[in-house]
Amino acid sequence: MATALVIENDPTDDPRRLGEWLTEAGLELHVLRAHAGDELPADLDGYAALVVLGGEQQPYPYPDGTPGAPWFPALEGLLRKAVRHRVPTLGVCLGAQLLATSHAGEVERSAAGPEVGPAVVGRRDAAETDPLFRYVPLIPDVFQWHIDEITELPRGATLLAASTRYPHQAFRLGDRAWGLQFHIECDTAMIADWATDSRLLADLGYDPELVVAACDAVMTDVEEVWQPFAARFAALALGELDDGGPRRTLPLLGH
Repeated sequence: MATALVIENDPTDDPRRLGEWLTEAGLELHVLRAHAGDELPADLDGYAALVVLGGEQQPYPYPDGTPGAPWFPALEGLLRKAVRHRVPTLGVCLGAQLLATSHAGEVERSAAGPEVGPAVVGRRDAAETDPLFRYVPLIPDVFQWHIDEITELPRGATLLAASTRYPHQAFRLGDRAWGLQFHIECDTAMIADWATDSRLLADLGYDPELVVAACDAVMTDVEEVWQPFAARFAALALGELDDGGPRRTLPLLGH
């Protein structure tokens, strides 16, 4: 069975619903918890896909040159190999930022301030021909929880979704690597965990219970958009995505 390598950067951001969607679509998951000391492989031999999750770390070095996390240089190397060898890749929030920085894009502390809670993004025209985004609605529901921002996409990247305050919400690099600034993997319990004793919410003056309730209210809407998206990603990794010619039609019932 085809296996996706999943990199956890933070113990509070595991694959959760995204992992369920990918396994339901036929992928096995090999989860490496880099935050707990799991060593990253030197290459992606034997893996059908790469998924890089979010975390609280900053994707750019500290002023003294120290990386945001000790394993980030190795992870950025894996992301470069994934794009070069056309391994289907999905980066979520921090994962998307690392996909950008590993290819000479720029990420900075956002001048627009943090983005937290349920939101929508706007699909761009280029999504019409994207194998995953072409079926995403024009204004899909997402979850946001970030303080950093991709300020410059890598050269040659295709912008797929944007918002007013944060222009780079989703992009594709090459033909098989996608970065999502927003979260699609969360369930309500994960968001409640993030909201508990959150300095970010306190600094913003947000009521944690209201944030969790607002996210919970759109959980089904997020699933309706991003579960099929995850299934298409899995189909691509499995070599089953039919993106040439007209869309396949289902046979009539009873035939």
